[in-house]
Amino acid sequence: MVELVFLKDLVLVFGVSTLVVFLFHRLRQPTIVGFLVSGVLVGPFGLSLIADVHQVELLAEIGVVLLLFTIGLEFSVSKLNQMRHLVLGGGSLQVLGTILLVGGGAWLFGLPLSQAVFLGFLLALSSTAIVLKILMDRGEIDSPQGRFTVGILLFQDLCVVPMMLLTPLLSGKEAAGPVAILLVLGKVALTVTLILILSRLLVPRFLYQVVKMRSPEIFIISIILICLGTAWATSQIGLSLALGAFLAGMVIAESEYSHQTLANILPLRDSFIGLFFVSVGMLMDVRILLNHPLAVAGTLSAILIGKTVVVVGSVLALGYPLRVAALVGFALAQVGEFSFVLSRVGWEWELITPEFNQYFLSASIISLLLTPFLIQISPKLAAGISRLQWLERWFPGRSFEELKPERVHLRDHVIIVGFGPTGQNLTRVMKATEIPYCILELNGETVRRMRARGEPIYYGDVASHEILKHLGIQQARSLVVAISDPASIRRAAGLARELNPHLYIIVRTRYEAEIDELYRLGADEVIAEEFETSIELFARVLRRYHLPRTIIGEHVEKVRQEKYEMLRQLQTPPLAHADVARLFSQVDMETYLAQETGPTTGKTIGELHIRHRTGASVVAVIQNGRIWANPGPDHRVAAGQVLVLVGSRQQVESALVLLSTGERNS
Repeated sequence: MVELVFLKDLVLVFGVSTLVVFLFHRLRQPTIVGFLVSGVLVGPFGLSLIADVHQVELLAEIGVVLLLFTIGLEFSVSKLNQMRHLVLGGGSLQVLGTILLVGGGAWLFGLPLSQAVFLGFLLALSSTAIVLKILMDRGEIDSPQGRFTVGILLFQDLCVVPMMLLTPLLSGKEAAGPVAILLVLGKVALTVTLILILSRLLVPRFLYQVVKMRSPEIFIISIILICLGTAWATSQIGLSLALGAFLAGMVIAESEYSHQTLANILPLRDSFIGLFFVSVGMLMDVRILLNHPLAVAGTLSAILIGKTVVVVGSVLALGYPLRVAALVGFALAQVGEFSFVLSRVGWEWELITPEFNQYFLSASIISLLLTPFLIQISPKLAAGISRLQWLERWFPGRSFEELKPERVHLRDHVIIVGFGPTGQNLTRVMKATEIPYCILELNGETVRRMRARGEPIYYGDVASHEILKHLGIQQARSLVVAISDPASIRRAAGLARELNPHLYIIVRTRYEAEIDELYRLGADEVIAEEFETSIELFARVLRRYHLPRTIIGEHVEKVRQEKYEMLRQLQTPPLAHADVARLFSQVDMETYLAQETGPTTGKTIGELHIRHRTGASVVAVIQNGRIWANPGPDHRVAAGQVLVLVGSRQQVESALVLLSTGERNS
């Protein structure tokens, strides 16, 4: 009956999780938070619905393995190279800074050095799953703060494995001298090298043979075999399951099967990782929160404030504006899901006490619950913090001061904000038409590179009053905002309208919800990507139904003039295409090849009297890739030419007979 008890526990876990996650989804909160709350409810410190927590934890371990496997799948050398200054620069500053700040503070308060360092490990990590989900939902993944946040999260994920390997050494139960550390690092290096070599030699050939079988089931089973098999192999030589899963993902990431693998493994991963978060929630003792609210609140405050300060300092040290640094800091203020994995390892090696673990779990879960709200209000908080310019002087770091605008001497010019694909295309047009322009970009490396090529590009934040004035906003004729940062777009529209009431402001936004607000702030034109895509789609569909282009153009212009109101209300007026469609259903098209000795060869189209005798028309003549559209009556038909005939079926048939025999079909 043990199996039935375990099955009952799983049914309870998934049943409660489904209800709670559904509720959180309706409240527009991340599903991970719902899983954590579900764990609190069903766990031994909640309603005590689960009889055997250990069995659930075993399945949760598979979720951790699959999570690390998918991170390995998404990690590649090329991706790291593109974001190297954000990943290696910002990520290393954040992780090391957090370990030093937290570890140093804990050591000063009397905690042993090894435990203090481990506490720094725990708080150095943030929630990749929750933060990326929120950034994608808000359309900020490609914004400056979005790119920086992703870079730091990627570095944190890469640090999980070495942290887990160093934990036994910190416990003191394993030799922690230089020789022992070198042995561990050597074992890791040898294992990684061996697995990568064998995998590069065997995995692509193995997967190629599997794919040849054209069986999705065998492909999925083979992927799971590689993932779990590599994880098991690393565990057998004393390393972690996590390291093996991560390496397996990296190996497949370099193959042509990575995208299909990720698509197949994600549903399985999400199911098991849900169990992992439920199991974390089960560990939270609600009584600790009720009996020691001040201690939990103090721990939570230390986590949120400490992490925010370190992240802000790391971003400022790389020369980025204070507003962007604050947004990244608020996004990464919580404790990450891998911290829970690491805390279990630390508990096993007695680096943290059960009492402290409860304080940590309670504060960490609350920090995850607060993350959506913190990110939601972060633009207003960052705007207020950005006025404290004196903070930037504390972090000289790598500066882009020489790239900032110094009184641009232009008049009636266009200010282009953002040098992505849209900004680059607009710049080419400005050059071709000799319209004066300048560019504002927040990626310092891009500014340096393009400045060397002679572009009038400057470094700065469009949300800055001073930056806009230095770009000559008061003398400019137009402002084009082509960035993926809703908060900055709104700020730019309001500031620009305030500084120049006569400025023509065009902004780009991804979502319908931004349109009214941007018009209210002063934008003259709002290009909504959702609706522009819809316009292009319906225009192309209507062209396939042969509606006149003038009619299509009128509808497109009407939609834009009404600020997309027709599409937003789904009240597009009916288009009278029935007659046109009926007409084209009766039209036929055929081709005729003129032969060397045929009756048409050498004669002009006028001499053949095709239209007069049959009713069909010659709309084109083709030969050797050359096309004569609408040939005149004096066009002489030569051997090898193809005549394109249009008319009703009867007319076209008569024309083909005429051209083939010289006689009209009776």
